[in-house]
Amino acid sequence: MARTPPPVPGNRTPVPVRGRRGPREVLLALVAALALLCLVVGVPLSLATLVGWPLPRTVPSLEMLTEEIDTGTFVRVLAVLVWVAWAQFTACVLVEVWAAVSGVGIPRRVPGAGPSQLLARQLVGAVLLLTSAAASLTPGLSQLGETHEAPGQGRVVAEAQLLPGAGSTAAPAAYEADDRKVDPADPAGTGPRTTSGGEAEAGDALYYRIQPPEGRHHDTLWGIAERHLGEGMRYKEIFQLNKDRLQPDGSRLTEASLVRPGWVLQMPADAQGGELVTLPGEEASADESAAFDRHGATGDATGDDASEASESSAGPGEADNRPAPGAKGTEGAQPVGPGGGAADLPASLGPAEAGDAEASEAADSSPGLPEALVAAPLLAAGLLMALGRSRRAALWQAAAGTLPRSVADDLAPRSPRGQDARDALLVGAAPEQVSFLDRALRLLSAVLAGEGRTLPAVYAAWLGPTALHLQLAGPVGRPPAPWTQGPDQTYWTVERAQLPDDTEAAPEAEAPYPGLVSLGMREELRLLLNLEAVPGIVAVRGAPADREAVLSSIAAELATSGWSDRMTVTLVGFAPELTALAPTRVRHLDDIAGLLEVMETETGLRRGALRHSGHESLLSGRTGPARQQQWAPHLVVVGATPTEEESERLAALAVTSDQLGIGYLLGVERAEIPGAAWEFEIAPDGTLSEPEMGLTLAAQRLPAARRAAVVELFTGLTGADAAPAPAGGPTVDLGRGRPGVYVRMLGGLEITGLEAPPDAERAARLREALALLALHREGVHPRVLGSALWPRGGGDEPRDALVERLARWLGADETGRPRLRVEPDGRLALTDDVLSDWDVLRTLHHQVLVSENPTEAGRPADRMRKLTDALALARGAPLGEQREAGAGFGWLEHEIVDAQYPLLVAEIALTLAGEHRAAGDGEAAYAAVRSALAAAPTDERLWNELLRSAHATGRAEWLTGAVAWLVAHHGQLFGPATPLPAQTEGLLDELLPTWRESAPTLG
Repeated sequence: MARTPPPVPGNRTPVPVRGRRGPREVLLALVAALALLCLVVGVPLSLATLVGWPLPRTVPSLEMLTEEIDTGTFVRVLAVLVWVAWAQFTACVLVEVWAAVSGVGIPRRVPGAGPSQLLARQLVGAVLLLTSAAASLTPGLSQLGETHEAPGQGRVVAEAQLLPGAGSTAAPAAYEADDRKVDPADPAGTGPRTTSGGEAEAGDALYYRIQPPEGRHHDTLWGIAERHLGEGMRYKEIFQLNKDRLQPDGSRLTEASLVRPGWVLQMPADAQGGELVTLPGEEASADESAAFDRHGATGDATGDDASEASESSAGPGEADNRPAPGAKGTEGAQPVGPGGGAADLPASLGPAEAGDAEASEAADSSPGLPEALVAAPLLAAGLLMALGRSRRAALWQAAAGTLPRSVADDLAPRSPRGQDARDALLVGAAPEQVSFLDRALRLLSAVLAGEGRTLPAVYAAWLGPTALHLQLAGPVGRPPAPWTQGPDQTYWTVERAQLPDDTEAAPEAEAPYPGLVSLGMREELRLLLNLEAVPGIVAVRGAPADREAVLSSIAAELATSGWSDRMTVTLVGFAPELTALAPTRVRHLDDIAGLLEVMETETGLRRGALRHSGHESLLSGRTGPARQQQWAPHLVVVGATPTEEESERLAALAVTSDQLGIGYLLGVERAEIPGAAWEFEIAPDGTLSEPEMGLTLAAQRLPAARRAAVVELFTGLTGADAAPAPAGGPTVDLGRGRPGVYVRMLGGLEITGLEAPPDAERAARLREALALLALHREGVHPRVLGSALWPRGGGDEPRDALVERLARWLGADETGRPRLRVEPDGRLALTDDVLSDWDVLRTLHHQVLVSENPTEAGRPADRMRKLTDALALARGAPLGEQREAGAGFGWLEHEIVDAQYPLLVAEIALTLAGEHRAAGDGEAAYAAVRSALAAAPTDERLWNELLRSAHATGRAEWLTGAVAWLVAHHGQLFGPATPLPAQTEGLLDELLPTWRESAPTLG
């Protein structure tokens, strides 16, 4: 068991922030609503009923001035004054309602209103907050799909963050090094930091905590933008930065209208003003705390309408905090240490993380893309890479005739849940993060090997947007450059900017820590636990479905991780279908009894191998001369519940498993497990905690339904239940006449039928979006489109604006139907009036080579014409010029058109050459094959057909020329010492028996 870490002195006091509204606030809001109703509606009704119309019904005359003033006249004069006051108050109410609901900001004062506008402002503010107050009393409606707070959590606190591995040093709040400044006078970074004027730098993240200024009960985004950005219209920028972000009172900003006191908003980098802070976790001043308490109790934050709100400092919330531990004010990632080496960790998860877990679970059960996959970038990237390999394998099997598919099939998932899973992977995947992690670790291994040092034992890694932090098992000396030492000698950090250029290949080194796997998130840091380095068992407790979701996520990421080489993953008692993700890496056992038999034997073999090699652990065999003796790690994930006897035997195996490269992860029910180094607990809301260390995360999970959808993506390709291609095939109607818009993508991107986009600055992105849609006639999810064009995240607003511009640019066909349509499932698709040469190529291939309908292929002359036309389209790989240019089009990495295109062209050329040879035209057959070799230079079928076609010409010089070219071509591809394929050599022996003698001369 991991020991409880000692308390760390120097933590700041948590900042209390008012939680959800109670019955008192609801009652006050109802009273305000009743008062508004009486003043706005009741007053005019009463006047009209009791006094009547106050103005004279005839034209006034001078005689009226000399008439005696009776009681009726006096009452009518007073009624006129009351009508004027009512009209002024009603105008104030309308102005205040419009300002709050529409988000236009703090309105100008109504002339002469004075106290009337202040009263209207207070009443409107209370009524507008009524909906949120009522919602807090009706969780069945307002929190549908969310988990209720635990008892005693009525007030949310902003937890102080701790330095990883800091021991007894004070730990300031956690932020990424690139996103904050540290006051030189405060090296520990513990002091609050405000900004004013032009003091903020581009690297700072600025925050503003909503205050009720000048007696108002609500502020607006417009007003905040006016004060801190200089322009009220920029309120949209603040809204986009904070949309759907969990706030301290448990609610979220969903509309650019009302914001509430106590909320914390991230501000644009150029925001100015003394109320802004760079550290949203700083504690509030005494005046601020008193103001928030008064506002929560009475609805009045100031206690005095004439006083101004005190200077604001940011409070807790879900902000873009990027913890990056380091020696210079970088803090926040929490270390992981087993047994006596437990590191200092915070006692609980902050409100942002807990809310994120609840929101993720709620979103994952709602229609749309599964957030469990969107929120797992490393897992999604690994699954996408594995899926790409499986799709290519399916293509090759289809080309070999062993799979009932055509090479023109797009291999898209057939079911809606499969489509959603694929789209979620495309949206969530972060291949650049996988590349950063892999390159950083391999570079570390290579540098240590060059220095003659062994790899240090690593318990965990914290991966942030710009840095990687390794938590070591113990001090091992200075880290090699570009790594730097963290707060102590057990913490190594590397910044992404310090690595060699990303375009360079990863170092030729073994993957040093293949057992790293994601457990969850804390703020913007992802915790990866090194399972093979844990000195004992890692246990996960919780409800069966919850712990299986955690185990499934871990198993799927281990099966597809991009920072590992060789590995064995054994699943026991759960999810046998996950073997489809990586059949050569993942295996499944039914029960623990069978596992014990296997692992006891393997443990003995590994111990003997270590003794024979003279190494203390397998880590020393991953660098230096002993690399050949490395044993691949073996990670065991157990979903079955062990008996007491089985638990004891597993504990005995796990005692020295960290030295042998074996890791054990168990999903269990009971609290105490023999030999457990860490015992995590997964809550129904998705919170993963290790109470002994005080570690709390928003867990990464793969629920059963999502797991089935992911597995379907793989089994639907090459498995026994592989889904056949649709009956119509990947075809378009070529007989409908000339399309309105024609997109040429083979070789490069050319568009005809459209005028140039009116906005030249956005033309490139419009063309890229059109190319993506043209490659996917089945439709593209808007979130997939957004993530493809803005890989780093551009938000919904630019994506939606681009879709609108694209629709306007494409226009409508002759019948007035828009060429860009929205499918019933929400995906964007092109109509049949937009055609591409890729569509035509696949259609012609299908009609001649795949379709069983004889009318589609036509007569022999029609077949020859269609094959010739198809081969003429083969100007190059789809979007080949864009791929080479590297400007955008990064989403092509997840497409298989680069593998599909050469197979398509080869099949067309082989068929066309065969037709020509059958007709006695060897030269035409030879020309067809040479044309296809530009697209598929390594296809052995084309090599052999080239020799047959050259022989069919009846000219010896053609055959000897073909042999000379083929020998030289093969030597350039595979080296002159590599022999030709056996089938090709046999064909050469048949067609030109003397080729071996002349080959060197010909080459």
